[in-house]
Amino acid sequence: MLEIKLQGEVLQLDPEKAIYWPGQKALFLADLHLGKAEHFRREGLPVPMAIRTKNLERIAGLLEKYQPERVLFLGDLFHSLHNQSWTVFCNFLKKRPEISFELVIGNHDILTDADYQEAGLVLHEEPYLMSPFILSHHPQEEILEGHYNLYGHIHPCVYLQGPGKQYLRVPCFHFGKYHGVLPAFGEFTGMARMETLDGDQVYIAIEDIVKKVSS
Repeated sequence: MLEIKLQGEVLQLDPEKAIYWPGQKALFLADLHLGKAEHFRREGLPVPMAIRTKNLERIAGLLEKYQPERVLFLGDLFHSLHNQSWTVFCNFLKKRPEISFELVIGNHDILTDADYQEAGLVLHEEPYLMSPFILSHHPQEEILEGHYNLYGHIHPCVYLQGPGKQYLRVPCFHFGKYHGVLPAFGEFTGMARMETLDGDQVYIAIEDIVKKVSS
């Protein structure tokens, strides 16, 4: 875990690709894409269902570690239409009634109102204001003065060069002047290399560490 300061607030960057805000006892996750493995299996692709278990185990570990009062998913919580993975996820949430689980709706969040009610999720249209942060799935063009936009959607990564011409893609947290993007939390997601401008701060999340690689 590594601490940074944004807008005067301390945020903790976790190697599990999450952000914890101690001041509000809030945990931020983006782009879980739950149900994606089952979606592809329906199309005949042999994607291991262990991905679903791994995602939930990682969330459980974060809940145990930080003891948050709120968990906010910054969009693309579920990848597709309803499948068995949603039922498993609902049961996971119902075992933790002391936590408010909330979703800032993203482009993949296309389940029915009844599905979200089954999970007990609190829904927010983007952008959702949680001062001094503006939470969204997509980057916001208009930023209120004194605020900072945290979002997902991009699945950011950096390329680390190894011996010769070898490169390794590593998920990262990417913070610009007004926008910060979280790495995709889900185990079965792609990654996109982001352009880094002067002054941007980039932190890789790899194995059990978060490490600054540029500023």
